[in-house]
Parts: sequence; C-alpha cells; structure tokens
Amino acid sequence: MKQRIHSALERRFPERRLFIRSDFETRFIRLKSGTQLLGWAGATLFVGWTIVSTAILLMDSIGAGNFRAQAQRDQMIYEERLSAMAAERDARAEEAVAAQERFASALEQISTMQTELLSSETQRRELETGIEVIQATLRRTMNEREAVRDELATLTASLASGEGGLPGSPSDEMSGTVDLLAAALAETAEERDTIAADAEFALEQAAEMELELRLLRDKNDEIFRQLEEAMTVSVEPLERMFRDAGMNPDDLIAQVRRGYSGTGGPLTPLSFSTRGGGPDPDAARANDILGGLDNINLYRIAAERTPFDVPVRGNFRFTSGFGMRWGRMHNGTDFAAPIGTPIYATADGVVTEAGWASGYGRLTKIQHEFGIETRYAHQSRIRVRVGERVSRGQHIGDIGNSGRSTGPHLHYEVRVGGRPVNPMIYIRAGQDVF
Repeated sequence: MKQRIHSALERRFPERRLFIRSDFETRFIRLKSGTQLLGWAGATLFVGWTIVSTAILLMDSIGAGNFRAQAQRDQMIYEERLSAMAAERDARAEEAVAAQERFASALEQISTMQTELLSSETQRRELETGIEVIQATLRRTMNEREAVRDELATLTASLASGEGGLPGSPSDEMSGTVDLLAAALAETAEERDTIAADAEFALEQAAEMELELRLLRDKNDEIFRQLEEAMTVSVEPLERMFRDAGMNPDDLIAQVRRGYSGTGGPLTPLSFSTRGGGPDPDAARANDILGGLDNINLYRIAAERTPFDVPVRGNFRFTSGFGMRWGRMHNGTDFAAPIGTPIYATADGVVTEAGWASGYGRLTKIQHEFGIETRYAHQSRIRVRVGERVSRGQHIGDIGNSGRSTGPHLHYEVRVGGRPVNPMIYIRAGQDVF
C-alpha cells in the first residue's frame, strides 16, 4: 500500500533537484514527492485563505458603507423632522401668546360687561319702581275724579230739588245757594281739568318709561349675548385642552371645586325679587354667565397644577422621544441644550425628591395635583429642596450631563398614577391654549 501511494506521488510529483552553483562548488537540494505535496498543499491553503479573507473584508466594507449611508439618511430625516417640530413649536408658541392675549381681553370685556349689567339691572329696578309710583298716582287721581263727579251730581240733584220743593223761600237765600253751587261747579271743573292733565302727563310718562324699559331690555339682551359668546370662546379651548390630555373636564372641575369651596364675592349668584311671579330670565342668564366665569377660574387653577408647559424655554432641540429606543423603553422626552440652560417647573407642585439617583444623575421629582408627577434628570445643578412648593415657570435647576448620559440634555418624564406617559401629550395640548 505504501509502495502504491509512493508510486502515485512519483507520477504526480516526480522527484526534482534544485542545483545551486557558486564559483567554487555546485550543490543541489533534493525535493522529494512528499515535500512537493506538502508545499503544494500549503500554497493552496494560503491562496484559499487569502481569497476568503479578501472576500470577507470586501463584504464587510460594502455592508459597513451601506450601514453608514443608511445611518446618514436616517440622521438627515431625523434632523428634518426636528426642524419641522421646532418650527411648529414656534408657531404654536406664537398662537399660544395670541390666545392668551385674547383670553385676557375677553376677561376684561366680561368684567366691563358685568359692571354694565349690574348698573342696567339697577336702572331697570328704579324704572319699575317709578312706573309703579306713576300708576298709583294715576289710580288715586282717577278715584278723586270719580268722587268729584259724584259730588257734582249730588249738588246738581240738590239744586234741582230746591227749585221745585222750596216754596216761599226767600230769594236772597236762593241766590246765595245758586252762587255757592256755581262756585262749587267751577272749582270742580277746574279740578277735573287739572286731574285730566295730570292723568295725561302720567300716561305720557308711563309710555316713555315703557319705551326706555324696552330699550334697556334690548341692551341687556345684547350684553347677555356678547357675554355668552365670550364665555363660549373662552371655555371651549380650555375644555379641549384637558380632553386632549386624556382628562375629564367635569371630574376635574368637581375636584378643584372641592378644594376651593368658599363662597361670596362678585361671583355670588344674583337673586332679584319677582314679587310673587315666575323666575326672572335675566337673573337666570346672569347666573349662567357667572357660573361660566367660575368654571374659567377653576380651569385656570387646574391648568396651573397640570404640566402643560415646556420645561426648557431657551434654544434646544428634541433628541429622543417617548417610546422604544435601542430595544429598551425610553419613558420621557429629551431636550438637548448647553450645560447651565435653566430648567423650569411645568406646573405647581411639591418637590418629593432632589438629589442623585443612579442612571438619572441629579434628579428632581415634583408631585402635582390629579396624581401627576414630573421628573427632571441629568441636571448639573439642583435649585430646590425636598418639601419645597414650586410654581409653574419657577427655575428649579440647570441642564447638565450627570448620570447615564451621552451629552448635556434634560430627560423629562410625566407619570400619572406612577405610570409613565408621553410628555408631548400635555405639551401639545397646552400649546393650543397658552
């Protein structure tokens, strides 16, 4: 077997000699069949390894180039989206400022209209009192006129009876009686004319007051209509803001009202005497408007305690949103800005934590109403203490790069009942109003 293998190798790889000649001698190297086989196998393996390695390197280079190109395309798309979001944010901020100005103007107009309404209501009551006085005077005058007519009829009957039933009476007595009756008749006629003139004047005054009262009611109706329109324009955006944030406005109003249950002052419901009649429609409309004003005030209180604001107001950009990132859940929104950029509280609340918290770095937690909590992470400096009450827009810290962070930014979270939610839900809802 060995001989056959050696013969086969001899046929494939015959023995060769490599001669090396110098000036003085000649030497040769003998290359056996086995040695040639080993050399050929080594060269084949080396060439194969070179080809495979080159192919792997080329494929890796091509794949890395495609990956880098895709990453660059994704980065360009992301930056374009960030630019669009920044432009939309600026537009929303301008709209919020304009809406806030309109809201303040509406409140001022409502206050003016409320003053005019109260003044017109006072004038209306005075006019009603004046009309009642005129009507009473007119009734008294008519009664007096009827009494004078009765007295004149009695005197006339007595005179007629005296002429036919007093024979033998002295003429001077009769003359005196006639003069007395004539004077009484003249006085009665004069009083009658005076009463008639007073009655006509009273009727004219009543007509003028009735016209003035009608004009006053038309003016009140116009004031009520403008107030109701202003209330609708003011209340609807607030209700929509809370609904967009996933909150029930009715439950919200009820909860705030329980915390602010004092009564009295300018928003106390109006109550006017109707003198035994039905309910006053003007008072009902006024009370509806006052109720709307009270709701606006309650919405204002609720908005101050809900994180509708943006935590960073300087130049910044969104670098990461709420959702899955690199296979892990990202529970907040990142605002990239230089170190030291101020961080502001997005709503009124109480600081429950202010210090170092592992991956969060320097962390501040604020507990708000309605079971809402906000978190501000990776700060370079914390400017509040645990237990401190903060207001919306208060400077609570500075942007930094502490904790598990790849660069200076603010990691901002909103949690409802301990469950993280997307902070942009509240920010976008607030930008439509504020």
